[in-house]
Amino acid sequence: MTDAKAMIQTMIALASASLGLVAALAWNEAIKATLAMLGMGDNLAGLYSYAVVATVLAVTVLTILGRISARIGGEAAIQREAEG
Repeated sequence: MTDAKAMIQTMIALASASLGLVAALAWNEAIKATLAMLGMGDNLAGLYSYAVVATVLAVTVLTILGRISARIGGEAAIQREAEG
């Protein structure tokens, strides 16, 4: 792999991660505002519910992306222990 190609791939990865963070922060604010409107914004049950839903969503999306990556011949960044 050439240095230029590696640099471009690195820049794409960094840009993707940055844009993902911006989107995650926007969703975080939207969900917090929704919980506040439902009267669950500051109570502990609402915060834990939000954390559980966000975690389940993140794991589901990462699992799907890993499977897609495996189908197209890429390597997943996260591998299950049974897969090696």
